[in-house]
Amino acid sequence: MQPLAERLRPKTIDDYVGQEHLVGQGAILRNMIESGTLSSFILWGPPGVGKTTLARIIANRLDIPFYTLSAVTSGVKDVRDIIEKAKQNQYFSRNSSILFIDEIHRFSKSQQDSLLGAVENGTVTLIGATTENPSFEVITPLLSRCQVYVLKSLDIEDMRKLTQRAIEKLSGEREIVIEEDAALLRHAGGDARKLYNILEIIINAASEHKVVITNDIVTERLQQNPLAYDKDGEMHYDIISAYIKSIRGSDAKAAVYWLARMIEGGEDPRFIARRLVIAAAEDIGLANPNALLMANACLDTVSKIGMPEGRIPLSMATIYLANSKKDNSAYLAIDDMLDKVRETGNLPVPLHLRNAPTSLMKELNYGKEYKYPHDYPGHWVEQQYLPDNLDI
Repeated sequence: MQPLAERLRPKTIDDYVGQEHLVGQGAILRNMIESGTLSSFILWGPPGVGKTTLARIIANRLDIPFYTLSAVTSGVKDVRDIIEKAKQNQYFSRNSSILFIDEIHRFSKSQQDSLLGAVENGTVTLIGATTENPSFEVITPLLSRCQVYVLKSLDIEDMRKLTQRAIEKLSGEREIVIEEDAALLRHAGGDARKLYNILEIIINAASEHKVVITNDIVTERLQQNPLAYDKDGEMHYDIISAYIKSIRGSDAKAAVYWLARMIEGGEDPRFIARRLVIAAAEDIGLANPNALLMANACLDTVSKIGMPEGRIPLSMATIYLANSKKDNSAYLAIDDMLDKVRETGNLPVPLHLRNAPTSLMKELNYGKEYKYPHDYPGHWVEQQYLPDNLDI
């Protein structure tokens, strides 16, 4: 028997749940599908939100050749074979064939290059699906030929609609009663496929005809961390960004929340501590130099003791940095001077500031007329320290 997720996959746009901004009445993708006039596009969104389903709905709706490739198992030869078939189809019907590539972010540069000509001249209309940011994973020439549509995680109401649909589908096989759905929705995390898989696990594990679903039953059956956190994916960068910006914005509670998300998701604690060191220097700086000492102590401690105890110094340092006064003058100063150095090049050091360890250098006036500040009142004397004619 097919998995529940496959049995419940929508066949028409009216059965599709979620993504109203793309498939609702008058929305761009619905208009494309209903008119049969497609341009190449890439669907970008998390797993289980309907990317592949949309492609299949298009295949069912439009009476034109539709080819599917998986970037995991296909190579350049497979792409070229389909392009050749599409050329033959175009010769007879003058319509572009549709090429759907699942997980297009896994295609190498050469594989993506092989698509360019066919997409450019209209031999194929490309529909790509990806869970990764196309800006990083899809080559610029191909990206410029495609519109990117962002799909969102399904919200609670969407997930409840899908749950009800599953209950109705299975009503002839089992009696299903949902007394509580908080754990079910939390573990599914806006992913329809995961929702159906969880329901299937719980139903198959039940020994009686009537299946009652509660939070405790879901937690007991799954016994896993429901958090989605890909340490190599975009969420990794989004969460660390939210963490640092919360510290910069002096919101300790938010910063500790994002810290907890990373810890619970299995992030390397040393990575977090290194980012604290950066934040201490960049965002707190001279307003509280002790922040850098605290961040370094946190990195050293976490490296020595590991987890789970490392969560405590991480929390201490996070709260301390978030509550510290902020100053980014050191950060701005070095970046301004780096820009100036790149602009002006290798300007010579003034003679009076140069070191003179040899007699030849002394004869060339290296170090001559240098004023030693400690020989003057207040240990200060006015003199030139920048290169000649450098205006700062």
